[in-house]
Order: sequence, then structure tokens, then C-alpha cells
Amino acid sequence: MILWIHGFASCGLSHKSLLLREHFGAGRVLAPDLPPEPEAALALLEDLIRRHPVRVLAGASLGGYFATWLQGRHGLPAVLINPAVVPYLLLEDYLGSHRDCHGNPFEVTRETLEALHRLHRPQLPQRERYLVLLATGDEILDWRQAAQYYAGKDLIVHRGGDHRFQDLAPYLPRIEAWIEQHAQETPTAP
Repeated sequence: MILWIHGFASCGLSHKSLLLREHFGAGRVLAPDLPPEPEAALALLEDLIRRHPVRVLAGASLGGYFATWLQGRHGLPAVLINPAVVPYLLLEDYLGSHRDCHGNPFEVTRETLEALHRLHRPQLPQRERYLVLLATGDEILDWRQAAQYYAGKDLIVHRGGDHRFQDLAPYLPRIEAWIEQHAQETPTAP
């Protein structure tokens, strides 16, 4: 089972997760709506990993950041799409009130940034397995920062595109092949 982790102010059933559900089957992709507070989001994700046979993490943007943290705790291979590397710096520009994809209000506070900073992993062990898809046209994140952070991992650099990685569909067979190779090496989640 794949656990999809959406990005900032998004929702579980976003364009990318719907593509994953269509390709892999709806019953093989968990795609929860996450609460906006980092600790609450991770508590929900940890609970899902405990209760379901999650074999692979997949996340975009802030969801990629959460997947990287969870990889360190659970050893699950992760597929990341335009992952945020230092969201606690990026989101400084987003302090204040926002609405999620359902229109629910939430706040980004200094405490939010501090909580995200506590999750930062300065470097990744070589044993951790990642497939990282980066769009050079990402208007939110600098793809080169992620390429450097995930150096030595499996990287796909898509020329052009955008932060939403609208061109994901042609990469689904490559993602599937990568998952088939790496999920077999993963122990069952606790």
C-alpha cells in the first residue's frame, strides 16, 4: 500500500493522488487529508502506518518533507515530487491566515515553523531509498536545492513543468517499476 502525503494547504484527493489511485488502484493508495499543524499531521500519518500495510511513502512539496522524516523512522522507501527541503524557511513568507483545499481556515505561526524545523534532517543515510521527481520550472521551490539534498538517491529531473508537477502521468510506469524493486526490500511496517 502507498501512503500519499499531500503538500501545504492541499488535500488527500488532489490531482497527483488521483493519478496514483487510477494507476495503482484506489484500494492501494491511502490519501488522507492532513491537519495543518505538523505534529497533528505526523501523528495521523504514524497511526496510518501502524494500522495499514504501508509499503511505500509518496509525497509532494511539504508532503515530501514529511515523507523524508517518516522514512528516517520507518525505513519505508519514498517517492517524492518537488519535495520541500527547508519548509520552515519557505513558509516564513506565509505567516498568517490561510484556507485549505476545502475552505477551512488555518494559521501558519512561528510555532508552526519551529515544529517544522525540529523535523529537519541535515543529511540522509545512504541506506535510505528515495525516488525524487523534480521539475526545473518549479516556481515555488528551487529544484537544485532538492537535487543537492537528495544527491546519491534516484533522481528524475523533468525539464520545465511547475510546482504542481502537472506532467506526472508519463512517469507513473517508472514510479511503479521503482516501487516494485524497492518495496520488496522493505520490512512490514510496525
